[in-house]
Amino acid sequence: MTDIRLPHDHGQHTEQKLADMPGIDDFQIVADIFKQMGDSSRVRIFWLLCHCEECVINISALVQMSSSAVSHHLKQLRAARLIISRREGKEVYYKAADTPQARLLHHMIEDLVEIACPGKPGAAAASDRRAERKNGTK
Repeated sequence: MTDIRLPHDHGQHTEQKLADMPGIDDFQIVADIFKQMGDSSRVRIFWLLCHCEECVINISALVQMSSSAVSHHLKQLRAARLIISRREGKEVYYKAADTPQARLLHHMIEDLVEIACPGKPGAAAASDRRAERKNGTK
């Protein structure tokens, strides 16, 4: 980026400010993660797996979707490295990956919809804020 000269000098010194701008590959990783989060069912499944480790059948019941649909979403989340799985006998269990990206995404989801992790301080207040927003009283 240091060899770039902007055609117009607006006095902002943009070249210097962005000298360490990440490469295209870094932004592609972000775009791929956001692409995964473009489906509300996948967001729900990911959020659920941030709070528990479950098998496909239980995830299906919790999100009220077919096992095949849940399996499809799990495959996408695994490909994005947002969740991991482990096998125990015939059962496969899924949970959120313990990575900075997964943790950040988990917190972003909760911040955006004003929810808190179940059982954490602030969960009731977050629920009240959601209800106010839904009812238009805020």
